[in-house]
Amino acid sequence: MTIIGIAGGTGSGKTTVVREIVKALPEHYVAVIPQDSYYNDTTGMTVEERRAINFDHPDAFDWKLLIKHVSDLREGRAVEQPTYSYLVSNRLPETIHVEPKPVIIIEGIMALINKRLRDMMDIKIFVDADADERLIRNITRDTQERGRTVEMVVDRYRAVLKPMHDQFIEPTKRFADIIIPDGGENTIGINMVCKYIRQIVAEE
Repeated sequence: MTIIGIAGGTGSGKTTVVREIVKALPEHYVAVIPQDSYYNDTTGMTVEERRAINFDHPDAFDWKLLIKHVSDLREGRAVEQPTYSYLVSNRLPETIHVEPKPVIIIEGIMALINKRLRDMMDIKIFVDADADERLIRNITRDTQERGRTVEMVVDRYRAVLKPMHDQFIEPTKRFADIIIPDGGENTIGINMVCKYIRQIVAEE
């Protein structure tokens, strides 16, 4: 089994990189574990408390559960991955059944920040992108998928997203084995990564 960590700022193109890796490998060969699914359970909080959560801080994640699930998959045990809704800022009752696969991809803004999780990875990738481009992608995504206005997204970017990126996400670049500049737009870089992963998988 090959475990790949893919980190990078929100809107950097991580999803595009994951999609291309999945396409480059045989069908049903990859299990993707989105870090977004492992935000803390907020069932005991009020609506106001949930809305005040800083989703760009390491404390927002249930690291214990994420590490346990990756460990279980590595040892050949299936897991029930939680699902998370940004609209209600909490986990949903439904889970996703994930079977162990030859390739496990852990994808998220802070996929490389936790040492225990990082030490389980065979390949660590950081998807880099210009800050302006990431902001534009955030505006597009959050207004279309998360019910936010442009003003809300920009305010959040200034107050939370940018300082959290600078403090917690950008520094994890030094842990990466591979850095993909220009995010999902870097076709050559993504193709090189896919070729490298195919080679590793073929040798196992």
